[in-house]
Amino acid sequence: MPINITMPALSPTMEEGNLAKWLVKEGDQVSPGDVIAEIETDKATMEVEAVDEGTVAKLVVPAGTEGVKVNAVIAILAGEGEDAGAAAKAGGDAPKAEVAAPAPAKVEEAKPQPAPVAQVARAVVANGKPASQEGRMFASPLARRIAKDAGVDIAAIKGTGPRGRVVKADVETAIAGGGAKAAPSVAPAATAPAPKAMSDEQVLKLFEEGSYELIPHDGMRKTIARRLVEAKSTIPHFYLTLDCEIDALLALRTQLNAAAPTRKTDKGDVPAYKLSVNDMIIKAMALALRDVPTANVSWTESAMVQHKHSDVGVAVSIPGGLITPIVRKADEKSLSTISNEMKDLAARARERKLKPEEYQGGTTAVSNLGMFGIKDFAAVINPPHATILAVGAGEERAVVKNGEIRIGNVMSVTLSTDHRAVDGALGAELLAAFKRYIENPMGMLV
Repeated sequence: MPINITMPALSPTMEEGNLAKWLVKEGDQVSPGDVIAEIETDKATMEVEAVDEGTVAKLVVPAGTEGVKVNAVIAILAGEGEDAGAAAKAGGDAPKAEVAAPAPAKVEEAKPQPAPVAQVARAVVANGKPASQEGRMFASPLARRIAKDAGVDIAAIKGTGPRGRVVKADVETAIAGGGAKAAPSVAPAATAPAPKAMSDEQVLKLFEEGSYELIPHDGMRKTIARRLVEAKSTIPHFYLTLDCEIDALLALRTQLNAAAPTRKTDKGDVPAYKLSVNDMIIKAMALALRDVPTANVSWTESAMVQHKHSDVGVAVSIPGGLITPIVRKADEKSLSTISNEMKDLAARARERKLKPEEYQGGTTAVSNLGMFGIKDFAAVINPPHATILAVGAGEERAVVKNGEIRIGNVMSVTLSTDHRAVDGALGAELLAAFKRYIENPMGMLV
């Protein structure tokens, strides 16, 4: 029978992607593991591999199509001995690709659309049995979250995804059709209406017509906006600020860079590494979390996630937004290794070539705006982290030592904490540990 190839969810938060390029054509034979397409997400360009064997009967979604929904059919395979033409006509029972249409010149408030009756009938309840295999429930994380928020028993929904997997569209149609059973463990939703932001039309009415132009949001900007709203509306932020003297750190950095061995390249002999202040900040933060393990955590409603390593995300500015590649096990790596790894991650981040595992997860993050002359600021926590360190510029200031005033290089840092997981005293302990490594940087070498 025909095999549907659907738009994969390349990250837990992905809802749609752009089909950048097909690497196969109709009539080609594919095997499991063959790379068949390139998909652009809001953060990166990923290769998609075939999971089944067969002949490409039809490419449903053309290359270059934007806004293809997760689990929409993008291609159809004919199985062994099956006629490709017949397979192309018979396939495609999964949700069709929904392509984002160009934005109209006049901004109008979006109106909810009723779910198709056929889709409702297909999505909900097959004798109350879940889409499962050997008793195990198959559902996407997004589908589970929507079902939980709506008080819907996901086990009562029949999935239309690959191998019966319950996907977002199944849950939404179940809710719209009213045929899904409420999960008994879910508390009733609050009746108080949530505050609403101004609509596009309301905003534009505040400005004279012709005094502006509309620049549509791309996927990255939409994702950043969604995650910032999630972070500030669900995480109780708490802020701690202190100053670090960095004269010793700057001196050590100069010595280490001067002592770097050289290696031969096409461009001649180049240093094996070139440390930045940010590299040393990453290392200091990682060691501080190692020394204060109760702050190296993530909050969940049922338990505290205690991390065994310090995986430090580093905010990198890229065209249209930012991304946070992660230096894994930074507490165990040398400064030179962190420096070279960070240069590689940052370069590929700007090209949008990072893999999801290179920017998802992590146990904390560092955001450094010192190179822009910013003295101090407070960063927004990136879930599932419980902390993020905002780093300001190192600058000459008057410093009092033993009753005398002298000039010293000082850097202000602000730690944002998730107050559910890291209390004020614990956050202060973590920040004090960070300060010790910054002001006594030889400790990072042993």
